[in-house]
Amino acid sequence: MQKISSQQQVRIIGGLWKRTPLTVVDAPGLRPTPDRVRETVFNWLSFLFQQNWSQVRCLDLYAGSGALGFEAASRGAAQVTSVEAHPPAVAQLEKAKDKLQAQQIQIVRGDAKLIAQKLAAKGEQFDVIFLDPPFHHDILSSILPHCVTLLKPDGLLYLEAEHTLTGDNLPPDLSNWQVIRADRAGKVFFHLLQRNN
Repeated sequence: MQKISSQQQVRIIGGLWKRTPLTVVDAPGLRPTPDRVRETVFNWLSFLFQQNWSQVRCLDLYAGSGALGFEAASRGAAQVTSVEAHPPAVAQLEKAKDKLQAQQIQIVRGDAKLIAQKLAAKGEQFDVIFLDPPFHHDILSSILPHCVTLLKPDGLLYLEAEHTLTGDNLPPDLSNWQVIRADRAGKVFFHLLQRNN
């Protein structure tokens, strides 16, 4: 009898590795960004970058399946730093990186908040930060101050949450930010934010 794998997969939507499957490991709180959401978000980003990803540096905190980071790299991002704490997920990210020979992706194992602090201390800055933390753990309040430091002045913050973050519902750390794009897919609210200049 053939054993059927219980592992889920997501696919890269566009770019060099279009249609490449990424395995999703079973981990608490891991909720890969659905294909439709990624397609929408990367359409937004490609428009804002005028289809030119060649100078874009991305930070993917809570990388999970790596779908957001690999999608950015597939479209030509210059550098992607993917941060993940769960060892099996890190191993799967490394496996996908090796398979795709994705030299522009750096995988960092560790707690997202601690890694963000270290990156900020080194003066690192990014054009895009993907922030898709586990829901219902009140993580935003502790990680957002680091994201603000790590993002270039005109950088973009992609944020998934279990509720909308528009209007009066923005966290205090984003009070000087504007939601430039937002949408919803099922129970997931996704947003693209930028500082008010």
